[in-house]
Amino acid sequence: MASIRSDLVSIQASASSVPSLPSWFGEVTLMAHHLRRQGVIAAIKERVRFARRRFGHYELIDFVVVLLGYAISGERTLEAFYESLRPFAVPFMALFGRERLPHRSTLSRFLAALDQAAVESLRTIFLEDLLSSLLKRELSQYSQRRERGYLEQGYHHQFP
Repeated sequence: MASIRSDLVSIQASASSVPSLPSWFGEVTLMAHHLRRQGVIAAIKERVRFARRRFGHYELIDFVVVLLGYAISGERTLEAFYESLRPFAVPFMALFGRERLPHRSTLSRFLAALDQAAVESLRTIFLEDLLSSLLKRELSQYSQRRERGYLEQGYHHQFP
């Protein structure tokens, strides 16, 4: 390892390779925080029923988390997603309160077995979260306008 030192900057170089965090990891972190804080992860665990409760060591939420990460990543294929995620699999799953990343072949078997009822339950939960977020934002904007006196002065905003 070579080092260059000055009073202001210290630069170190090494021949060993260290993977860098994927550019999309920050977005996944924000999404995981939102989903956990809003109770979406808990709702998925409690409300989504699937004929096969478990796939080996994995539950439905493990696969949902992987698919969310894949969608956010923008990677062209699941293979590319898994490759970029491999060095960070444990912290990625921990963001969602999970321990282990399902193997790609297990994910493939899960997707082949997924039934329409489970898909509809997931869709409902995500739609509820979206509508809840939109409603909170609209109510917040309404309150801000009211505090500023716009509504009392006759400046009413038409909500879509």
